[in-house]
Amino acid sequence: MRSIIDWQATGSSRSTATANSQALYACAFGTSRHGGTLSPPVVDQLNLVVRDMERAVAFYRALGVAVPEDAIWRTGSGAHHVVMRMPGGFELALDSHPLAETYNAGWRPASGDGSRAVIGFRLPDAAAVDAAYDRLVGLGHASAQPPYYTFWGARYAIVEDPDGNHVGLMSPADDAHRGPPPAI
Repeated sequence: MRSIIDWQATGSSRSTATANSQALYACAFGTSRHGGTLSPPVVDQLNLVVRDMERAVAFYRALGVAVPEDAIWRTGSGAHHVVMRMPGGFELALDSHPLAETYNAGWRPASGDGSRAVIGFRLPDAAAVDAAYDRLVGLGHASAQPPYYTFWGARYAIVEDPDGNHVGLMSPADDAHRGPPPAI
């Protein structure tokens, strides 16, 4: 039986086959090609590059996220970075366009509207979802999805932050509101 490595090598250049072989070896045996032990990566931060740091901070504060004033890095040209530490160790970081240009050579401003990701926030109950949604929409933020009960039983809504990112607001699931899944 041919191995995956042999199969990949037949349709690829030698350097691609070598890289694929090293990656497969690392996955199978838990070591990197540099000799270190591999461990699974930990997703512990979401970094958003924002057009207006003050508006973005105000949005997340209105949602109820703690953003201490001394956590915002400012220079003479304005606010450029903040890290919001969430329960459980996850961090939501905001960076200005000028700062992003200094650490990411490939960074480009987004083109077009819309969002392909939802930044999800768990709220304690359905009433908290409705209250957060009403507060944010009342402050002028766009609604992408008014609150409703999902088929899995959670109260769910989506609002847009000042940069058009979709921010999901979700309660724990409640069996009393479960329904059939959509026919898709």
